[in-house]
Amino acid sequence: MRPDDWHLTEDVDDFLARAGDFLHSRPTLHTVPLTVTEALRTRGADAYGADAPIFGVLERAGEVRATFFRTPPRRLTLTPLTPEEADSLAAHLANLGHPLPGVNADRDTATSFAEAWQRHTGAMPTLHERERLYRLGTLTPPEPLPEGRGRVAGEDDRELLKLWHREFVTAIGGTPSADISSWADTRIVDERVTLWETPDGTPVSMAGRTPMVAGQIRVAPVYTPAHLRGRGYAGAATVEVSRAALAAGAGEVLLFADLANPTSNGLYQRIGYRPVADFAVYDF
Repeated sequence: MRPDDWHLTEDVDDFLARAGDFLHSRPTLHTVPLTVTEALRTRGADAYGADAPIFGVLERAGEVRATFFRTPPRRLTLTPLTPEEADSLAAHLANLGHPLPGVNADRDTATSFAEAWQRHTGAMPTLHERERLYRLGTLTPPEPLPEGRGRVAGEDDRELLKLWHREFVTAIGGTPSADISSWADTRIVDERVTLWETPDGTPVSMAGRTPMVAGQIRVAPVYTPAHLRGRGYAGAATVEVSRAALAAGAGEVLLFADLANPTSNGLYQRIGYRPVADFAVYDF
């Protein structure tokens, strides 16, 4: 395979003109590139507090076979690749001098690319996280739900959302965005965060959702402060935000769970989410 089978661009509209139909053809597996490119298309690079993003499309005989994107300083995100395609991309990016902090993709693709990147650059890959993608079947609220209610986060919750988002990103080993205020403001305006609050009105958990793209919405993030866990609050918030996604017309409601956390994986399956595919995240 020739490395020049990969077309690279920094223009999200050019990328979507080439790869939009391909991404929409498998919206479940392509949920991350679909939601990220939609945010970049509508809000620009500020949507992720990133430097200029880079996109890639693998084309052969006029047909799109795969894509990638990266919003620096974050990891490279890939759609499924064969080992040969992963090696071609690794060679291409290495020859262009593109530094990469890591890769995020379905398990086989991530592993193939990590091994190829090591061959071409000498960088040692380290497995950062294993994730499972789930799709909602029949929503089944837990019985009993904890006391309290769900409500949409509003302007008065702005500082709380900023704090919890920062804590969530830190807890999963990420680096909080320098513009957390924008993250909170966008979700408040779009009514995309649901809080679970106790009967006295104290918020105890949050669950967010992405905008609908290609008929699918992804639940993210789900966060409960450490001292409030084990009381059913995350499950209640996830049920409420899942209902909101369905009410918004989503044909598919998705979420990712860290496979190192059996509690969350068990919870999501009990409320109706079913496994779709496993993903892996490597650091270089």
